[in-house]
Amino acid sequence: MTVKLNKRAFEHAKSLIEKGQTVMDERDDWSEHEPTAAQENEYLKEHGWDEYGQWYLGLDDEMGDETKGHYKFPYGDFRRVHRCGVISAEVRAAQQDYEDIKNAAAELHKLLDGDHA
Repeated sequence: MTVKLNKRAFEHAKSLIEKGQTVMDERDDWSEHEPTAAQENEYLKEHGWDEYGQWYLGLDDEMGDETKGHYKFPYGDFRRVHRCGVISAEVRAAQQDYEDIKNAAAELHKLLDGDHA
């Protein structure tokens, strides 16, 4: 499996953060805030794969573009960036040695926490 950074999703997340479309929750909240399979299906039905993909920092190139398995490391609820989702993506990417995704999530984490240095 080769998972790489989804640059469009990274730019989308930065744009949402700049607009203040965020939830400043804690890391452990992600299990309750992460979209359910039913919410994912509803979003896909209404918006399609292109927009769906903007909510996932990773892309698995061994999976078809129009499969849920292609998209990894979610960071939001299809409306807002969740701090807990960003932190979860950062930690999981580090554990799986996906440096580009870990670094992107770390940058988003800093933006969320107001550390622009």
